[in-house]
Amino acid sequence: MKNRIDAAIDVAIIAGSGSDIPVINETAKILENFGLSYSLNIASAHRSAEHLKQCVKNAESSGAKVFIAAAGMAAALPGVIASKTSLPVIGVPMESKNLASMDALFAIVQMPKGVPVACVAVGKAGAVNAAVLAAQIIAVSNDGLKEKLAQYRKEQAKSVIKEDLKLQNGIEKYMEGIKK
Repeated sequence: MKNRIDAAIDVAIIAGSGSDIPVINETAKILENFGLSYSLNIASAHRSAEHLKQCVKNAESSGAKVFIAAAGMAAALPGVIASKTSLPVIGVPMESKNLASMDALFAIVQMPKGVPVACVAVGKAGAVNAAVLAAQIIAVSNDGLKEKLAQYRKEQAKSVIKEDLKLQNGIEKYMEGIKK
């Protein structure tokens, strides 16, 4: 459901660098599962400020309702996007060895008053949660999407119960299954 440049979108995803794409691919998969269209761009708040500004402008003119920004290290990207739009921005701090990802996490959660950015978990879990949060935001005015989110939650519950049932056969057997 990735959009063409001129197509309408629900969510604009902007990654700070190409190395973020394997993680942000998880975001795209979840959005597709919910039937949401998206754009995906690479833009750096520091190295390509004008390109970033154009990506935000294009996303808004394509109907984006939410932005998701993946950034590591200094992680200025979500905040810069938030400074350019009044739409909700969700920041996904990327995992890194530098400062154990804390720099990205702190940069996203420590936004100044009046320029909010929602922050999700670091890395892959955050990439998934960003997509779910974007869907929840859009579902405020979309009953069909509310139903899809309810079904998603039911499927999550079933998967936990399934794991619990496996565990009831004994921890050793359960651990053997994990190793396979």
